[in-house]
Amino acid sequence: MSEHKASIKWTHAQGDFLKGSYSREHTWSFDGGVTVPASPSPTSVKPPYSNAANVDPEEAYVAAISSCHMLTFLWVACRQGLEVATYQDDAVGVMTKNERGIPWVSTVVLRPRVTYVGTHPSQETEEEMHHKAHEGCYIANSVKTAITVDRGYL
Repeated sequence: MSEHKASIKWTHAQGDFLKGSYSREHTWSFDGGVTVPASPSPTSVKPPYSNAANVDPEEAYVAAISSCHMLTFLWVACRQGLEVATYQDDAVGVMTKNERGIPWVSTVVLRPRVTYVGTHPSQETEEEMHHKAHEGCYIANSVKTAITVDRGYL
């Protein structure tokens, strides 16, 4: 068992809190010392009460899924004797409303582009590797969001 921690900090600096006219900008701090500026998405909370330049929870969620898939894929490739030179993913999360009308990230589409040193696997082998990565990804195993790999990018 392991624990993973994040520290979230928000301070009321200006605006009328009780009227909802206050900034939602905040920070995420992690045990390695990194602090990330965060904010709700401007599609959820309109500026100036949000900041599009900051990371929003939905973006972080998509990034966590993509990152976990990538890390597991790299491990799968290593175990198969394939050396990966680069891995890039332009992942997209889609928010819809559930049966109760509540928005949620229902789908995440991964669009990985992988380059190899030396031997390049067949398309079928690479698809199998992505399947193994999905099956082994801690985050994918923790969420109900549908996660797919766009085969057009392979």
